[in-house]
Amino acid sequence: MQLTIERAALLKSLGHVQSVVERRNTIPILSNVKLDASGERLNLNATDMDLDIIAGVAAQVTRPGATTVPAHTLYDIVRKLPDGAQVELASGKDGQLTLRSGRSRFTLACLPTEDFPVMAGSDLPNRFSLAAGALRSLIDRTKFAISTEETRYYLNGIYFHAAKRDRVGVLRAVATDGHRLASVEVPLPEGAAGMPGVIVPRKTVTELRKLIEETTGDVEIGLSETKIRFAFDAAVLTSKLIDGTFPDYERVIPENNDKKLEVDRKLFAEAVARVSAISSEKSRAVKLALKKGTLTLSASSPEAGTAEEELEVSYDGEELSIGFNSRYLLDITQQIEGDNACFALADASSPTILREANDTSVLYVLMPMRV
Repeated sequence: MQLTIERAALLKSLGHVQSVVERRNTIPILSNVKLDASGERLNLNATDMDLDIIAGVAAQVTRPGATTVPAHTLYDIVRKLPDGAQVELASGKDGQLTLRSGRSRFTLACLPTEDFPVMAGSDLPNRFSLAAGALRSLIDRTKFAISTEETRYYLNGIYFHAAKRDRVGVLRAVATDGHRLASVEVPLPEGAAGMPGVIVPRKTVTELRKLIEETTGDVEIGLSETKIRFAFDAAVLTSKLIDGTFPDYERVIPENNDKKLEVDRKLFAEAVARVSAISSEKSRAVKLALKKGTLTLSASSPEAGTAEEELEVSYDGEELSIGFNSRYLLDITQQIEGDNACFALADASSPTILREANDTSVLYVLMPMRV
């Protein structure tokens, strides 16, 4: 294999694939990235056996071929080359890859391409397209609620499924860690009606989000009961799904929260951030005291003292005091895009619903805490 490629293009594709590779591997080949050159293209392939990514980039190929080299080492070398440099890659029968750029020359040990694992996943019966912007929105507005508790592994991802709201089909993404729940939906894409509900793992969600950052077109999605594949631009990401049953999340969404609060999202978030500076590091508790037209935020800790701030709000219900984890409150208010945040409350011990004032496709549920 022999080719010449621009440093910036190679670095971008390497950056996408090398982040899939675990730093510590008991299987040597999984530390490597597969380089496959043919035509006018170089394909880079990395996998951790659960997640597989292929990124293609234009290159001047003078001798087609394939090899595998240590992913992080190659990435570090290319990253430290000067901007605008041309990179020449050449592999021979000696089991080594030679990288030349300007006056720099590196030789890397290769492993046989035959040892590189191939993730089977050709049988993906459910296929549909989704705009990259819609996929970014689904991920961004639910990812923060993914559980990090490994014992509840079925909550360690985002649950994507076809659902109905007001008799209209939607594609809904849901994530929860037991303390908060995020539910976001977009119109159901053509071909997605029969899809099974699938739990996409946290690592896959993170890598996918990085990949589609600059994508403007559609993302082609194919899935089965066990795998999902995303194809866009010059990249293909294939992942195993979490083998578990996502809980019946609709049971925790309250229906009879009759106390309505509307507050300026930005002012509310700033006030929560200020008041929570005094709350204890462990609980991060903030108390919300509501009476007609007024919301009083307060926090206290034996070590630091007390804090209190008052906001003018739209509230006409009976007086109510309720406590929340301030970090959870801030996570949710950061995802609300409108000017105002709307709360639907019942009492101090029941789940609270948070929504945007003018967007019914987004819903958050937050469990209260004792303060």
